[in-house]
Amino acid sequence: MNKTIFLTGILFGILAVLLGAFGAHGLEKLVDTDAIKTWDTGVTYQMYHALLLLILANVKVIPESHKKFIFYCIVAGIILFSFSIYFLATNGLTSFDFKIIGFITPIGGLLLILSWVLLGLKFGKHIK
Repeated sequence: MNKTIFLTGILFGILAVLLGAFGAHGLEKLVDTDAIKTWDTGVTYQMYHALLLLILANVKVIPESHKKFIFYCIVAGIILFSFSIYFLATNGLTSFDFKIIGFITPIGGLLLILSWVLLGLKFGKHIK
């Protein structure tokens, strides 16, 4: 499981760098400044949580079953939070109105918060 968590963190990190570069160089002529700031928020949170996955993979005191649950919370949180933000930031570029999926952004945020809380609780419980 640690290898999967670590590799997923690397994948989300690479994707965050690519999406950040795209936001800085590919979107600047297509969307307004507020949309770029929104896009950057998604990239920032994605990168923070990619790094969190790298940390989680290397924490040895948390049982695998707990790590697995925290891992799923982080992955689902990144997808629901950051990816919904990417769609909302580029809403004007498509005929589909991504504002109807805007309700999933805070659900993703709650999953990210939950993952941090669980990591802290599980780590604290197993430290002697």
